[in-house]
Amino acid sequence: MPLSPLRLVVLISGGGTTLRNFIEKIASGQLDAEILLVISSSPSAGGLEIARQADIPTEIVQRKDFDTTEDFSRTVFDHCRRVEGHLVALAGFLKLLVIPDDFQGRTMNIHPALIPAFCGKGYYGLRVHQAVLDYGTKVTGCTVHFVDARYDRGPIILQKVVPVLAGDTPEILAARVFEQECEAYPEALRLFAEGSLRIEGRRVRIES
Repeated sequence: MPLSPLRLVVLISGGGTTLRNFIEKIASGQLDAEILLVISSSPSAGGLEIARQADIPTEIVQRKDFDTTEDFSRTVFDHCRRVEGHLVALAGFLKLLVIPDDFQGRTMNIHPALIPAFCGKGYYGLRVHQAVLDYGTKVTGCTVHFVDARYDRGPIILQKVVPVLAGDTPEILAARVFEQECEAYPEALRLFAEGSLRIEGRRVRIES
């Protein structure tokens, strides 16, 4: 059954640029969704103010307050259950999560490179784009994927390709990739809400 509107919980750790994109896409009618809750792993995350300005409830769940990743993850997903979210969207969330059974296939992330390249623990923010430039690749991009218990390893939903140009800096390249992220992530959310995504092992089939 289509989910209308899609009930989202958004997880952040930093500035909230992806969260802002979701809010703008919803406001413009390009994404039929409602953000029920924003959960931050840091009390100083700039995205918390973005959420407050949009009158979205927030929770802070810090990894240091828990003995294990399992306990940390349990608290995060308890909040997601409390608000009855359809989907959990990681948006610059930098902490490892253990995905419970009831949120398998209901937790997404976006990574600013073409997985399996330039991904995994430690690859986030400008570090990703610096690594791309250092390696000398001709293309990069972004990847939306379902989340499993490892960094950037879940089944891939869709990818967008971005050229690497002469004279690029990490900042310039990041901005070009983010333009595609702003389209790719909402597209993946729409496909999920339509019931168009089927996970078959490591593959995600998009059904019309």
